[in-house]
Amino acid sequence: MRNTLLMNSGITPRGGPITIRRAVARDAKRLTRLVRGSRAYEGQYAPMVAGYRVGPDYIETHRVFVAVAADEHHSPVLGFYSLVLAPPELDLLFVADGAQGRGIGRLLVAHMKSEARAAQLDRVLVVSHPPAEGFYRSEGAVRTGTASANPPAVAWDRPEFEFLIPPEVARAHGSAFE
Repeated sequence: MRNTLLMNSGITPRGGPITIRRAVARDAKRLTRLVRGSRAYEGQYAPMVAGYRVGPDYIETHRVFVAVAADEHHSPVLGFYSLVLAPPELDLLFVADGAQGRGIGRLLVAHMKSEARAAQLDRVLVVSHPPAEGFYRSEGAVRTGTASANPPAVAWDRPEFEFLIPPEVARAHGSAFE
């Protein structure tokens, strides 16, 4: 299933239309390369993604969505996210280094919120990479605490956030509130 996402949220990505589609098993290597190659995880953060793998089993178990240019056959993955339903968590969200600053992260968060609402979730936890804290705040996430370091892979504390997912507002026409 494909859907081109240019949502009514005022988000228009620079660089042309973006398609967000459900990831499939054959995307696993592309997603793994995106995670391992992320400049956000260089230096002190490198151990967290060293050896990290987004496998076909992970893609099949969770709601993983990828952002690609509308003509996907000639386009790399621009970004992706993973929504875990129980307990509700935005487990992964990555935007390719060369695609940052184009609004793709915002599109992915908006899509995630829509998926969470469809799954009848009222909130989604995010344990943020420290440098991404400002991004999550800008997207409306509320700081709820701190996840403690878990050496050796994660040697630093991480900010915890929640996205509150309000239920869809009933339309005035045909609603019980008329």
